[in-house]
This record gives sequence, structure tokens and C-alpha cells, in this order.
Amino acid sequence: MNVLQKEKPPADQTQDDEEGGFERLPFRIHPRVFESLGKDLVTDDIVAVIELVKNSYDALARNVRIRFHTNDSFGYCLEIEDDGEGMTKDVLEHAWCVVATPFKAKNPLAAGAGRKRRVVGEKGLGRLSTLRLGKRLHMLTQAENSPCWEVSIDWSAFGKSDSLSESFADIRKYPGESPFSETGSGTRLTIHDMGARWEENKMSDLRNNLSRLISPFAQADEFNISLERAELLFPDKIKIEAPEFLENPKYLIRGRVDQKGDVRAEYRFTPVSSAEPAREKTVYETWRNIYASRNNRGALEYSSPERAGCGPFDFEIRAWDLSADDTEEIAGRFGIKRSQIRKAIGAHKGLSIYRDGVLVLPKSDKNRDWLGLDLRRVSRIGTRLSTNQILGYVSISAEGNPEIRDTSDRERLISCPEVAEFEAIATTAVALLETERDKDRGDRKKQKLESLFEKLSARDLLDKVSRLLAEGKVDAVLKNSVEEHFRNLEETKEDIRSRFVDYSRMATIGTIAEMLVHEIRNRTAVIGFALKQIKSHAASGNGTLKEEYDMADSSLDALERLTDTFLPLANRSFTRGTRPVSMLEEQIRNCVGIREAEMEKRNIAWDVPESETPVAVDPGELDAIILNLLQNAEYWLDKSDGRRKIAFRLAPADKEQRVRVYVHDTGPGIDDGDVDRIFLPGVTGKPDGIGMGLTVASELVAAYGGHMSAIHPGVMGGASFVFDLPVQSQN
Repeated sequence: MNVLQKEKPPADQTQDDEEGGFERLPFRIHPRVFESLGKDLVTDDIVAVIELVKNSYDALARNVRIRFHTNDSFGYCLEIEDDGEGMTKDVLEHAWCVVATPFKAKNPLAAGAGRKRRVVGEKGLGRLSTLRLGKRLHMLTQAENSPCWEVSIDWSAFGKSDSLSESFADIRKYPGESPFSETGSGTRLTIHDMGARWEENKMSDLRNNLSRLISPFAQADEFNISLERAELLFPDKIKIEAPEFLENPKYLIRGRVDQKGDVRAEYRFTPVSSAEPAREKTVYETWRNIYASRNNRGALEYSSPERAGCGPFDFEIRAWDLSADDTEEIAGRFGIKRSQIRKAIGAHKGLSIYRDGVLVLPKSDKNRDWLGLDLRRVSRIGTRLSTNQILGYVSISAEGNPEIRDTSDRERLISCPEVAEFEAIATTAVALLETERDKDRGDRKKQKLESLFEKLSARDLLDKVSRLLAEGKVDAVLKNSVEEHFRNLEETKEDIRSRFVDYSRMATIGTIAEMLVHEIRNRTAVIGFALKQIKSHAASGNGTLKEEYDMADSSLDALERLTDTFLPLANRSFTRGTRPVSMLEEQIRNCVGIREAEMEKRNIAWDVPESETPVAVDPGELDAIILNLLQNAEYWLDKSDGRRKIAFRLAPADKEQRVRVYVHDTGPGIDDGDVDRIFLPGVTGKPDGIGMGLTVASELVAAYGGHMSAIHPGVMGGASFVFDLPVQSQN
């Protein structure tokens, strides 16, 4: 029986447009489109099988059996059978036989027999997967209280036909005993004329991908998959479970992104060896901070700094260290071979997206790194995680995340602002894990600049020789030689330290200054031109427009003054002490003024003393110190739900002619384990930070003979920093 019958219009049939004298030529589709769609939209054989299994999921099946075997009638074939709802003849004719049907899109929820699922095959292309897998399809399907229908399609005949009127599926009531007599409903697809048999490596890939199909957020017993290779008498039951060590990750973060885009999660460190202490911590990041960080890189497509548009979602990310020592430790604890560790992680590696419980991305190995983690890792190897170190899940819903959609080939997400936001937040979740992992890895190689030179000393040797001289075991000549060596070493060490500090300052501050001057001047030129264009309108306009123009003009002046402040630092021949003395409080107020608009957006108050303290510090370097501390405080205050305030306080230092500067805030404060680490290069608690802000600030203070440290706990409940600077002599 022909259920795809289409009348073919005569070749010369046209319809006149009586008004314009045009003829209307009907569009027609050649049957070869089926073959093209099957090959292009279904990217490989494994994806094709997964798409067919997803159809069973949409049919509310509890069980799916995938079976490769040799049949006397069909030869080598693939059989997929489920106990789902099955299809009536009416559904076959008006939905299944209509390629790219909107049936599922219009009916996004499947319900029946006490079950309800959101369908995952909305594009109506699943049946084309059978075309990719083999040349012929035989199908038995039965809906509850309906007859069993037998459908047969010869896909190879489609390409030989000249029109769709010659392309059809044969259907009849099944004359034999229904295979669904026990379940009452279901569907069995038999794909034959498959060509080459599936080799073991391909079968292994299929097993791994099927095991990832159902989200770990879903109930595993709702949808069971089994895989059989009958010709080898080798039944392999696919269960949604993982090797034991994958269920016990060394590093874990699990959390939720709310409607605004804020991230709140629980981090857990569980060492493989019991010799190390476990650690748990609640971590949090705001959408405003994510927006600010990404927006600085030109990501202007985001919706708003106040609220992300991508919708809420859940996530869980597990991670491991994979050095030889780490894999040896895992192998010893869980009784497995080291080679199995990388293989097991590799089978599930990367971050997977599940929509309403079913896998969306990635569908194939080539797209495991859809978030670009490996490329991102290049900038900070060792600290950042690669795709083959993590196993992660992101759970979204069609209702809560309607704009996060995958392409027709199901290999990537369709680009839009909401997807960009979603990817930025997902990357932030990974970064939060990386930040906490870095603390638990015990990065002992990082040292403060001063400590690099502590061991470069002959003090211990000199003390030992002095004791031996007192005991009469060495003579004075040896002691004098050691003393001379000690003096030379100390002088050389101090010279190296001084030069290192200068070169480090020039490399960091100079580079930052060059970038800052370049960026500000590019933007002020554009803004200045625009202001000139509207100046005449503002002068003759209403009071509000005039006020807004004056504010913009004032802001432009502030930016240009800031450029003038940093310009000398961009010159690598810059010499300290060549510019006028700075008034400390005035410089602090200027820096607050630069950050004022951003601080007001974040509801942050500030307090600066009204006194006047002249300090012998270059104004550009002083601004660099203060701005680093201000921006650091702003970031952490954004995580505070209570009063948000930054306060500067001054006091005489212990040394004469120096002033001590305190910077307090009401944020979440510094973790106990971080107090001694925060000034080290590369150490940061910000997901996208580079860990140089406090390092640069502390090194600049050290260049003026001072010291910067953190006070813990903070004076106002948050973080407190203190540093000292030289006061200009009044003589």
C-alpha cells in the first residue's frame, strides 16, 4: 500500500497569474534528497543509532534492545526494538512518513501509562538515520489496542526514481504473530543491506556513547538499553553506570545557575590517599562579574549586566590529575590497571549537555571540546583543566532555556546571545573548580619575590666557621676568607634583587601602562568627536541635556588625566622620582572617581580621609597600587549580600617619614588557607583572573621600601590590606 503517494503534475503544467501575466512554476523535490539528508544531517553511524534510540525514548519506552545479527532473509542487519507506545496507521501516514514533520515540535510532551517526557527529536529527521545505516528498512510497530503494522522501505530505489510519486513505503497488517503480545505496544526496526560488519572498535565506541545518552540527573531505571551481538553469542548489557573511580572524583563541583545568571556551587576535594585532608567549600560567582570580565574582551552581544538571558541550569563537573603518580595512586586504591583510567575518562571526557534528561552535545568525539577548554588551557598550562581531565554534565530544559538549541546535524549549538551567555557561565563553573583545585594541589613552587633570594646566603656557613674557630678547630685565615665571601655574596644578591625588581616592574607595569594608554586614547578620541558634535545642541537644549553633556565632558577629562598619569610608565626608560610629589588622599579620591560609576552600579559606598599627606611616590605607580586594591575589593563585594563599603584609613608607620595605608571592605573576606598565598604570582580567586593584581601592587610598594600584607580576619568583616609608603620630607 502506498502511503507516500503524490500526484506528479505534467511537466508543462503552469498557472497563469491573471494580474501580472506571470506563470507559476511549482517546486518539486527529487527523491535523491533523502540520500543527501541521511548522509549530511546524520554525521556518522554511531550518531544514527543514537538518534533511533532517542526515538524510542520519545515513544515512552522503558527498554530498548539493540541487536547486531545475521538473518537468513536480511543478511547482516541491525535490529532496534523497544516497548514504547508504537504507531497506528494514521501516525505512520501523517507523521512518520512526513520527513521533517513538525509533529514533535507541536507536541513537545509525550505522556501515557503514567509517564511523561519532553521529546528530544524535534526535527523529524530520525528515520533518515536508517537510510545512513543500510539500504533497506523493515519495521513492525503496534500501538495499544491496535493491530501490528508491517512497513518495508527500499531506500536504494528512492535515488533511482524521478519523482516522489514513484517513492513509497509498503505497509500492511502484519500476518504473523505480533512480537508485542506481552507488552501490548512497541516498535522493532530491522536495518539490512548494511555492507561491512561493525568491528570491535566501532562497537566499543557505540557502547561508550550509549552509556552517555541518559543524563546522570535523570533516574537511571526509567530507560534501559541493552546491546547484543548475536553472531558472537556475546550479550553486552549497557547500564548507566561508570567505573567506581569515576564515581569518586578527586575534585568535584556541583551547583546551579539561577534565573539571573549567578552561580552557586559546592566544591569538594577528596584525596585518593587518606594522608591528605579532605576539603569542602561553597563557591559563588555573580553574573555581573562574569559579564564585566567577558565584556572587557568585546563580548558585547550579551543581553544585560543585570541578568543573563540563557535561563537557569544545573551542572556537575568531576576532575582528576593524570600524572604518572596520580594514575598509580588511583589504580592502587580501586584495583584497576593504569591504562583503564585514561580510557574510562576518555570515553566520557568533556562537558556534556543534557536537555530534559537526554544528551544534546557532544554527539561525536570530534566535538567533545565544544566549550574550547583545550585552547583556553594553552594560556595557563598546569592550572587550567583540559577536556581529557574532566567529566562534566550540564542539565538544561527546553522550557527554561528555549534559545539554547542545537543545529540540525546535532553537532553544535546555534549561535545567539543566550548561547554565548550560557557558554560564558559554563566556562566560569569550570574556572571555579580550577581555582579551588589549585589550592588543594599545593603549588609549592610559587614564592614571594623576596623569598627567591633567602637561600642565596652564606650566613649559615659563616656561623659554623665562627663556632669552629672558637673551638680552635680552624684558623682565623679561613674565617676571614669566609667573611669576605659572605660580604661579596650579600652585595651581589642585593644587586640582583634590586635589578630583578626593576625589570619585573618595568615588564608588568610598563606593559599594562602601554595597553591602558592605547585603549583610553582610542576611546577618548571617538568620545571627544561625538561630544563636539552634540555640544551645540546641548548648549541650546533643555537643562537635562546640558547636564548630561557636562557629565560626559567631565568624564572625558578624567580619562585624559588618567592617561597622562600612566604615560611615563609606558616608557621603558622611566626613572622613579622624576615627577612631582603626590598627595596621597587626593590620588585615592581620583582613583575612586575613576571607579565611581561601576561602584555605584554595585551599590558600593566608600570612605576616604580628608587629610593631606604628601608621599614621595610616582603618581602613576601610586594609582596602579590603589586601583588594583579597589578593583579587587569591588569584585569580592559583588558577592556580598549585606552592606557594601570600602574604607581607606591612614596612620603613622613604625619607621619615621612613612605612612601606613589601610584598605578595608565588607566583603566575604580571605579564606584561612589563602592569606599567605594571595600575593604570589598566578594565585587568584577569580575564575578569569591571571593572579597579578596584588602581586604588582605589593612589588610596587616594595620598590619604595615598604611592605604590603593582609590582615586576617578583616577589620570590617571582609578583607583588609595594609602597606606603607615614604612621606615627602618637609625640609
